[in-house]
Amino acid sequence: MGKGTVFFEKRESVGIITLNRPEQKNAITAQMAAELIEIRNEVGWGSGVTVIVITGKGLGFSVGTEAEAYSLFTNREEFISNLSVASTIGSLVQPTIAAINGDAFGQGLELAMACDIRLASETARFAMPQIINNQMPFDGGSQRLPRVVGRTKALELILLGQTVDSKEALRIGLVSRIVPVDELIPAALTMAEELAAKGPIALRFAKEAIIKGMDMTLEQGLRLEADLYFLLHTTKDRTEGITAFREKRAPSFEGK
Repeated sequence: MGKGTVFFEKRESVGIITLNRPEQKNAITAQMAAELIEIRNEVGWGSGVTVIVITGKGLGFSVGTEAEAYSLFTNREEFISNLSVASTIGSLVQPTIAAINGDAFGQGLELAMACDIRLASETARFAMPQIINNQMPFDGGSQRLPRVVGRTKALELILLGQTVDSKEALRIGLVSRIVPVDELIPAALTMAEELAAKGPIALRFAKEAIIKGMDMTLEQGLRLEADLYFLLHTTKDRTEGITAFREKRAPSFEGK
């Protein structure tokens, strides 16, 4: 499905989102942000999409915000609402995998961090360089980066505007795996298919427990986990999982 600056393709229960401005290394525009919202709405719960992979066409994942976009909006509310992409991806209930095929700078890195799992090509680089131009992250970078790599490293990366390669990104936990560039998409799809074989409700609840639990006290997080666990036990998929185990066959989950 072509969306102009973003492509969406569904392969069985895996959705693939491709940023499609290769000549501009997928710099983010208001049009791209709007198209991602449209796709997000189309792949909501009940769409049959269990896992989502996000990547960029060409040599870059996304090098940040298109320079011209800064002059299009006259106030903070317009700017944020028309250009935010990380919040859009972060609101997806399905597990999301970023297949980072090239540079992920600025808002491009903010978008990648909104995904649950990040795989990187060997040639990928990462940076929050906004400070160099007397700017700062606006799409969640100052909040997500410390949660991913820790406060000290996040301060260093953001305040110095440093660029790190894929090996350093792996070392600090910014990505979970490095893959040769020609094997990146196959690796991401293999992981997505493995996830998609799991019960979609269990995936959704497990993701919710982890993400929401990180902003709670341990006691609150444990209560959330228990609530979701018992809610999962009321589903048809839970019964199917037990039945399939007893019958020694692969389960057939319906997301119900």
